Parts: sequence; C-alpha cells; structure tokens
Amino acid sequence: MQASIFNVRVPLRDQADVFLMNTLTDAQIIVPPEVVSLLDSIEGRTQPGQATAGHAIARPFDDEEREALATLTELGFVVDSHDADRRALDAYFDTIRHDTSQLRLTVLTTLQCNFACGYCFQGDHGDHNRHAHKMSLETAAEVVAHAERQLDTVRPERLSLMFFGGEPLLNLPVVYYLAEHVHAAAAARGVPLTISMVTNGLLLTPEVVDRLLPYGFTGAKITLDGDKAAHDRKRPLRGGQGTFDKIIANVRAVADKCSISIGGNFDADNADSYPALLDFLAGQDFAPKLAKVNFKPVMGSAAPAPAAAVPAAKPSRINGIIPLTAVATSGAPLGGACMTIAGAGGTKASSPCDSCHFVDETMGFLREETKKRGFPTIDGVHMGPCEIHRKHAQTIGPDGALYACPGFTGESTFATGHISAAQTPVQAKAAATFDRIGAWRQCGDCSFIPVCAGGCSVASHTELGDLDTPACHRHSLESALVSYAAEAAAAS
Repeated sequence: MQASIFNVRVPLRDQADVFLMNTLTDAQIIVPPEVVSLLDSIEGRTQPGQATAGHAIARPFDDEEREALATLTELGFVVDSHDADRRALDAYFDTIRHDTSQLRLTVLTTLQCNFACGYCFQGDHGDHNRHAHKMSLETAAEVVAHAERQLDTVRPERLSLMFFGGEPLLNLPVVYYLAEHVHAAAAARGVPLTISMVTNGLLLTPEVVDRLLPYGFTGAKITLDGDKAAHDRKRPLRGGQGTFDKIIANVRAVADKCSISIGGNFDADNADSYPALLDFLAGQDFAPKLAKVNFKPVMGSAAPAPAAAVPAAKPSRINGIIPLTAVATSGAPLGGACMTIAGAGGTKASSPCDSCHFVDETMGFLREETKKRGFPTIDGVHMGPCEIHRKHAQTIGPDGALYACPGFTGESTFATGHISAAQTPVQAKAAATFDRIGAWRQCGDCSFIPVCAGGCSVASHTELGDLDTPACHRHSLESALVSYAAEAAAAS
C-alpha cells in the first residue's frame, strides 16, 4: 500500500486544511493535516495481524485511520503499489486512444488567410495565398464519403466537425457543402452532429451563422491579440488596415445566435495589453454571452541550432517573439496549419522539465485577470490529453490528406493517410508513430502526466526535433493548481 504517484497537494491559505487532488482519477478533497500525515506514513505501516517486510511489527492502523484509508483508496489517493499506478496510467491512455464515443473531424478548408499577422508566415504575405492549398468541392465530396465510412466503422455516439485553416471562411462554398452533407450523413445514422470553427472573425457575419445553424453549428473561437491598438498592430490586413472594430461588430451581431469564445496570442510586445482588452470586453453588451476567454503564447522561430562543439545556450526572444511554440527552422509555418494551434514547449538546449517562466507566469497572470472580470476560462490544470492521443480524432487537409493534429498539416512525412487513396508506406509509418506516441513516458513519476501527457507534440517536433521529448510547463501547472485549490476551497 502506497500513496499514489499522481497525488498533488496545496496547503490552503488562512486555513490548516490541505487541498488534495489525484490527477489520474480527478478526485479532489479538502482534508485536515492529519490525513496528509496518514498518507505520508502508510508505507511500512500495517493492518492488524500483518507484519512489515522485515517482520518487525509496526504500529497497526486504528479504526479511524482504516476508515480514512478506505476512502482514500476508493478515490485513488492510496494504491497497492506504484507499479499498479503506472499500469493504471497505461490503461488510461489506452482508453483515451481507442475511445469511440465521439468521432472528431477537423477540416482545413484552405491554408489561405486574409490577415497579414507579423508573427505568421501564413496570411497575406508575398505570394503565399497564390500558392496556398484550397479545398475543392470535389475533395469536399470525398470528405463526406470519408465521414460516412468513419461513422459506419467507429459507430460513435456523436460527431464533431470543426472548420479550421488558414481562414476557413475564405472557402465558404466548401464550408456550406460540408455542413449540409455531413449533417445529412450523421442524421441518417442517428448520430448528433455539432459544428464549430476557429476563425479570425472578419467574415463571421449573421448571414454565415444563419446558413450554418440548421446543420448543428454551435459556435466559433475568435482571436483578439490584445486591445484595439495592440490587435490592429499585430493582426492587420495587407494594407495595414485595422481589423479590431469589424471583428467586435461581428461578435456583437452573432452573439445571440451562437456561442463565441475569445482567444488571443501574447508575446513580449503585447502581453501587457490584455487587461485593457478584458476591461473592454467586460463593458460590452455581449460580455455575458462569451463562452470562454483564454490567451496563450504566440509562435515564434526557434533560435538557430548551435555548432556541435559549442555548448547549447537558451535562446533569447527574437523580434519580441517568445521562441516556445516555434515555426520549423525551414520557415514552414508549422506545416501549413494556422500558427496559433500548438501549445508551448522547451528549447533544444533545455531539459524536459525546463520551462520559460515568462510564458508560465504570463499565462497565470492573464488567467487570473480573466477570472477577475467574470469570464469563464480554462483552469490551467486540466490541459490534456489533446486530440493527438485520440485515434478517432482526425485532421483533414485541403488536399484530403489525413493528419493526427492540425499542427502537422502540410508536412507530407506526417500524413497518416488520405481520405480517398490507399495508405502509402510513408503514411503507414507515420500512423504507427502517432499510434504509439507518448512523450509522457519520459516524464518519470511526474504527478501531472494525466493532465499534461508530456505537453504539445507539435512543439516537441518543431523545437526539440523529437515527438517523444516532453514539452514541459510544470511551473505553469503548479501555479494553476494553487489557484484551482483556492477556488475549490471557496466553493466548499
């Protein structure tokens, strides 16, 4: 009998009690210090009539302690052994991997974008849009056929369809076609369909929403990179025109029709502008209708790899961009998918548990500022496992190629198949790689593995050169846990 590897604890301020959480079972309790002491003492203690491994009789548990241990065992805080804990973790990830309750399809309708964000290689820069892939109606029909086959094979309880890009609304004919025909395929099989999208918001008009609502459209995530001045500087049109006012007008016009979440990308240049954005949003008539508000680091280029004979050094910020969720050093924008998709990671010079405190502390600060204004946001603790760990969550590129995650879209060596062609040997190899993906296996006995899964695999690939190297932000998780515990105590 041992205390679980996945126990985390937070002493509650102004109280003697302690918040306990098991990240594998998600059990959460507030206990007096005596229970914590009991957890710390269980190794080497015995039940009545039992002896320790060395045959010396230790003080047995009394009735009150046995009752507490029974509850702690039921909740997962006490386990037979750490080996049992690790087997349970393997089973947990295996369950997630093969879960059939939901089929998730993310479709990139185009890699084109109507913005010219300075931190992105995509968008209206140079001739990118001239060459960027855009899904045809013929490919869209193949996507529908693929969805039908997946529905018949997986037999999910529900189907989720997300439109992504680039800017997905630059290809409205495909968006409308897929919404209508995937809805019909799901309805014919009695499977509920929900449709959502990630969009910059410039084209999200009431007319677009009204067209999609009959087919299960629930809402959109829209990006605002700070207050008006910061956003217009970071996310302009090619001619330099600002986009903030038009986006806000669109949000106001559709907020009664669908759910709207607000995202944002911070770097060293605009992080300080987010409190002003939050104040602005709090003063809008649509504020109570916002489903979620959450900000994360912008993606920037990793520092050049040092010469082999020179000790690696931690990269500095490049042009004000925080080099955590890096664009590949080849200059490709994370394989073509919108750069705001991936999470944060480390650097080639860092150990798996070395994190950038600027990012961690800024994420924590903005999360608290968001909560102060009364907006729902992520708790910062339950961060994963993401869809890359789910076999029945697929990303479909504009050309019909299949990927395990939007962050790999466009990188042919990471395509796992095609919606209408036989799997090639290269694709089979990629599929096998993602099927056994598990950076968390290098995380030792870290208590946060069940809610982190080793971090973002896109960040690990683009920055560390290895999908199975953890992209760790333990500091951020610990900070979020303190806040989460305080809220739990206040609500109890």
